[in-house]
Amino acid sequence: MAGRRRLDTVGEEPIAEGKGREQSDAVPDGPSAVNGSRSAAAGEERRPAVWRLTGAVSVVVITWVTRLVGLLTVLSVVLPLGRRGMRGHVAQWLTLPQEATTAAAAVAVVTGVLLMMLASGLRRRKRRAWQLTLAASLLVAVSHVGLRHLFGAPGLVSVALAVALLVNRRYFIALPDPVTGRWRAVRVFVQLVVAGLLINFTLLTVAPARLLTPLNFQDRFTESALALIGVSGPAEFHVTWLDDLVASIGLLFGLGAVLLAAYFLLRSAEPAPHLSEAEKERLRTLLARHGERDSLGYFALRDDKFVVFSKTGKAAVTYRVIAGAAVASGDPLGDSEAWPGAIEEFLDVCRRYGWVPSVMGCSELGATVWARYGLDVLEIGDEAIVDVDTFTLDGRAMRGVRQAVSRTRRAGYEVRVRQADEIDGEERAQLEALAAHWRGSDTERGFSMALGRMGDPGAVIVTAEQQGQVRGLLQFVPWGRHGLSLDVMRRDRAADNGVNELMISELLLTARERHVKHVSLNFAAFRKLMEQGQRIGAGPVARLSAKVLHWASRWVQIETLYRFNAKFQPRWLPRYLVYPGVRELPRVGVAVFEAEGLGGRSRWLMRMLRR
Repeated sequence: MAGRRRLDTVGEEPIAEGKGREQSDAVPDGPSAVNGSRSAAAGEERRPAVWRLTGAVSVVVITWVTRLVGLLTVLSVVLPLGRRGMRGHVAQWLTLPQEATTAAAAVAVVTGVLLMMLASGLRRRKRRAWQLTLAASLLVAVSHVGLRHLFGAPGLVSVALAVALLVNRRYFIALPDPVTGRWRAVRVFVQLVVAGLLINFTLLTVAPARLLTPLNFQDRFTESALALIGVSGPAEFHVTWLDDLVASIGLLFGLGAVLLAAYFLLRSAEPAPHLSEAEKERLRTLLARHGERDSLGYFALRDDKFVVFSKTGKAAVTYRVIAGAAVASGDPLGDSEAWPGAIEEFLDVCRRYGWVPSVMGCSELGATVWARYGLDVLEIGDEAIVDVDTFTLDGRAMRGVRQAVSRTRRAGYEVRVRQADEIDGEERAQLEALAAHWRGSDTERGFSMALGRMGDPGAVIVTAEQQGQVRGLLQFVPWGRHGLSLDVMRRDRAADNGVNELMISELLLTARERHVKHVSLNFAAFRKLMEQGQRIGAGPVARLSAKVLHWASRWVQIETLYRFNAKFQPRWLPRYLVYPGVRELPRVGVAVFEAEGLGGRSRWLMRMLRR
């Protein structure tokens, strides 16, 4: 049954841990987002285990106390009891008009919400989050002194939080996320403040004398500016609704400016990934030497990835950062004995920036090495691999494929199998356009098991044509020197059923001529769960799991891909998800789903926030 497990043994060959770090002290160039010397985060792993455990507990406790302080601060304003306690004291302390309590309430609400937002950054040990949380906790404490409620719950807890932050300062060492547009928070703040200021200034300018005593330019500006923080200005309103409208607009834009600016300042930034030509060339060299091991190795050449190399340059890990999680794909590239060196470099980068490390789609051998670094492993499905030497359309087991092939051939379909460099540029562009048109979704799916482009050198393209018109298309990328891995499988929705079976069968039957020994087909998610749940005598948990997967297949091709792959009688290679622990699994799940194009965060919302 697919499930969580830890792998302690390797059945293929021994791996010498750390060997990849012995031969050179030079660090090869990596992506721009992670270049530079190691920060204090890298040294944390060399601390005693008790020190690391203490730090982890302290970070968790401080995170939850920060959430508690934020919640109590907001409740102290929202609840009637808290509002009654504020009356009369702010005005006396600051010698301001009674309306200043509105400003105090606004500051308290903003500070409370900010503390709850900052908790996520504290959990990732971000230095910037530590600094802002310390400032916010002190602001809450000082405000409660002014409110004569220092010994109330928010005041006492905020003081304790400030002390705890100072005592545990050494644990918050993660750098800000590398990202372009660092001034976006400032720009958003200024835009909203200016918008609120202009709207209120316009209202005060056009309001007739029967609603408002006429104001000069300076008074209108002062009233509009003070409304942003909830304080009344020099304006004399003759009607209550206009006073409330100006105050509401001011507070709305003022609070919105602070909160949205804080979001952009504190959000899990996602540096734009990119592989340079030099990095791609180094990865191609590793694939040429060790590409036979992993059928997913070639997908490391996707454009939307970063890469880190071991100190010797003999191994590499490619990854992408989404929602604060660094998602690597497949096994590390290169010599398996050098994998630990590349993994350590990757984990160092994650510690440096407070990212959650994870791996999607690694093999059992790769999962074994990752598990040695304290990470959990979850079996998520199987990859279908067909051995060319044993493939045949004969026999009862292949009856369904054989009938589909015969039916489509009678319908006039012809299959062409060609190397990508045998196709001219114009035809290749036409095939790319057809593949995009038949995709069925706005975005290209796949991250760990898709390349995201067509026509790479060494790729094999299979087309099914009917009366000279292309009705189906497959692309296979190299898997070492003697293998192919399925990348793209598309067909015209109006094409006859069986076109994909025809193209795959033709490739497998002619693969020997291209010296191909094995072909990797689609990935079947949770295959073992489906098989176990459909067996006679399966338990209630297994049957329920199979029913849930069957239901989910309405939106995601789970059962369909499994049954399609099974037609070709493949051998199944398990694939795993690696993650730090159950607590981080939701974040990793969101990142993986978004990377694979299966969902994750709302696309329209993320597009708006990235503008």
